[in-house]
Amino acid sequence: MNLPLHFGWLGVLEAALIAMAVGALCYLLFHWLGARYRWAHGHSIAWSSLGALAIAVGIDAWHLFYMGVVKLESPVYARIALQKIHNPDFLATRVFLSSIAAFSGVAMAWLGMQARARAD
Repeated sequence: MNLPLHFGWLGVLEAALIAMAVGALCYLLFHWLGARYRWAHGHSIAWSSLGALAIAVGIDAWHLFYMGVVKLESPVYARIALQKIHNPDFLATRVFLSSIAAFSGVAMAWLGMQARARAD
């Protein structure tokens, strides 16, 4: 994400909360599309999970992948790559917890819509 987050665990928790909100909004969007085009619930859940991951975790996951694949053969290249990353010490933690939070946001929105449908 390109948001000015805090460093350390507070930044990880902020990113996770944002990812949870993104997951819930993605599910609401795809639930609306699914109701309009008569999709099964699984399609709405799957597309919203994929969209939430791409939006909320995409840049951080790319940085994590890039750091693991590209050979940084000199300290200068390593320093340049690390300067592009916000809080590189907690990058893997941020990716993991944001992924879990994005899936949790989708699940919470799905549970909320199911409870609303049962109440009607």
